[in-house]
Amino acid sequence: MDLATLVGVLGAFGIIVAAIFVGGSAIIFVNIPSLLIVGGGTLFAVLIKFPLSHFLTSFKVATKAFFNKPEDPLKLIEEGVQLAHIARKEGVLGLEGQDIENEFLKRGIQLSVDGHEPEFVRTMLSKDINMTIERHERGQAIFKAIGDVAPAMGMIGTLIGLVQMLSAMDDPRAIGPAMAVALLTTLYGAVIANAFALPVADKLAHRSQEERLNKALILETISSIQEGLNPRVMEELLKTFLPASRRDSVGEAQADAA
Repeated sequence: MDLATLVGVLGAFGIIVAAIFVGGSAIIFVNIPSLLIVGGGTLFAVLIKFPLSHFLTSFKVATKAFFNKPEDPLKLIEEGVQLAHIARKEGVLGLEGQDIENEFLKRGIQLSVDGHEPEFVRTMLSKDINMTIERHERGQAIFKAIGDVAPAMGMIGTLIGLVQMLSAMDDPRAIGPAMAVALLTTLYGAVIANAFALPVADKLAHRSQEERLNKALILETISSIQEGLNPRVMEELLKTFLPASRRDSVGEAQADAA
């Protein structure tokens, strides 16, 4: 579980709810017409923008913001160097049957063991990366759309409430409910957009970038193994995917393993 996402969402909503309770009765912030306008209006407006299948799968993609834990590139480098040592001693066929947890790395090694040319393997893996990123961007786009539409629906609800209020100026009892619709729809739209949808979209973009980096690292690992690159040289090449502050950790980990 991504602790930062969980703490952020709970903290944002917690502060809002706490402010509501401290200020008085919470029941006055519950308004069914406002919820229908913002919740239902946002849902259906976003459905207009995207196919139903994309809309439904976006919620599965959103789980990456809460539960996905990306692999440490340092461990991927260490595993890649170990595989390179095996390939250098026994040939690429010596990699068959190796216990590899990462599915993308496992697929690349299997393609290599099957005897495919390096150019073909690189093309296949690059296409896999591009399609994965495209699916992630599709999910991000839907949550960004929710973040854009929710405040707009809040504004529509505000206008509806103002019209109802102005049309009932001769009835003081009708002014209060109409004003509640006007104000609460704006509140609901702002909360949905800024405390949930847009932060989730940004976290998904961050996760997507992490996965792109790891898969690019694995792609270089596979290419280096197929080219018969010296494991030490390959290690230095793969270190470029790490921040400068972590590059020395690769050598230390290799020494500990030895």
